[in-house]
Amino acid sequence: MKILIIEDDKDIANFLKRGFEELHYTIEISNDGEEGEYLSIINKYDVIILDWMLPKKNGIEILNNLRQKNIFTPILMLTAKDAVEDKITGLKTGCDDYLSKPFSFEELEARVTSLYRRSSQMSNIMEFSNLKVNLDTKEVLKDNSIINLSIREYELLLLLIKNKNSYISKDTIEEMLYSNEEFLNSNVIQVTIYNLRKKVGKELIKNFRGIGYKIEI
Repeated sequence: MKILIIEDDKDIANFLKRGFEELHYTIEISNDGEEGEYLSIINKYDVIILDWMLPKKNGIEILNNLRQKNIFTPILMLTAKDAVEDKITGLKTGCDDYLSKPFSFEELEARVTSLYRRSSQMSNIMEFSNLKVNLDTKEVLKDNSIINLSIREYELLLLLIKNKNSYISKDTIEEMLYSNEEFLNSNVIQVTIYNLRKKVGKELIKNFRGIGYKIEI
């Protein structure tokens, strides 16, 4: 498990790092909010442990920014604030669990493990807009109704989802989806795109002439 600890108290951060490393977890530490948010965006973590009160940017700001960017890494918030209203604020902003200081390492580790387990169970289901994609069964639902996609349409949808908010060129699509085909009809990609847009919704897949296609989430 890879964990990011965003905590300005270096004694607490190092204490947690030692404890988790004894359990053979990979740990990274950030001691200020701006750096912590940046690391959360550019790297993939299994769980983020986030302190509320941080220099440069507080935990609630970070949490809100990450969720707005569609980064849904499980986040456990640590704080000296133990009022019910503060817990409600954290949970409403998007944290997955909340632990008040002081705390025992054993309880923290149990909560982190629980978050990781829940996240792992959900990782094979991708949801966005009105679509749900089951990566195990390759089943695609629109508004909770199954839609039938061809193999190429499904592969193209996954490619666009995995690169959401970025344009994918026609050449890249050809290389990723059709590299094993010796003879490729010049308009096969346009036809696949047309059929996919008709099934999932034209407004979901954006086309910028000469640049490529993208799903904007």
